[in-house]
Amino acid sequence: MSLDGTILDKLYKVIESRKGGDPTTSNTARLFAKGTDKIAQKVGEEAVETVIEGVRGRKKDLALESADLLYHLLVLWADRGLKPEEVWTTLAARDGISGIAEKKSRSQSK
Repeated sequence: MSLDGTILDKLYKVIESRKGGDPTTSNTARLFAKGTDKIAQKVGEEAVETVIEGVRGRKKDLALESADLLYHLLVLWADRGLKPEEVWTTLAARDGISGIAEKKSRSQSK
C-alpha cells in the first residue's frame, strides 16, 4: 500500500467502481443512490468533525476524521464527474503563488 497522496487516486478509482453498485452491500453505492445532496451533507458533517478534532488536538482522532472527510469529498467529486487530476492541476497552478494573491485573483475574475 502506498503511504502518500497516490492513495487518493487509488481510492477514487474504487469509489468510481461503486457507481451503480448494490446499496445493500456497499456504503459508497448507498451514498450514490441517495444523491448529491446527501453526499454533500456528509462532506459537511465530516468537515465539522475534522475541525472539532483539530481544535481538540487529538492527533489520532484528527487523522481518522480527516480520512473520513477525504473519502466523502472523493465521493462528491465522483458524483459530480470531477477527476482528481483536475484538482491536482488546480493545486499545481497555485504553486509558488501566495494565498493572498491567489484569493485576490479569484475575486477579480468573478
